[in-house]
Amino acid sequence: MQAVGRILGAVAVIALLAGSAAAQQGPAKYGEEDKPKTPSQIAAEKEAERAYRRSLGNIPEQQKNSDPWGTMRGDSAPPKAAAKAPAAKSKAKSAEGAAK
Repeated sequence: MQAVGRILGAVAVIALLAGSAAAQQGPAKYGEEDKPKTPSQIAAEKEAERAYRRSLGNIPEQQKNSDPWGTMRGDSAPPKAAAKAPAAKSKAKSAEGAAK
């Protein structure tokens, strides 16, 4: 019985390894292969590429200093020292808590 169990175990391991190896193959090719392009198709593709390049030239240049929230902020930013409040605890409070 042990020999049968070992054989079944080996078959299972081989099946698992073969499944993952088969998944690494490229996608299946269906249908006909691509036919060579005719000169008119090649010319049409070149014209489409030229039209695409021309259309890219019609796009205006972007502003480098584009800040959509610029009108919401003031002209001058507050100083960082005023923005941060000192967070030092006074010893008087801790002394009162110890005295009670």
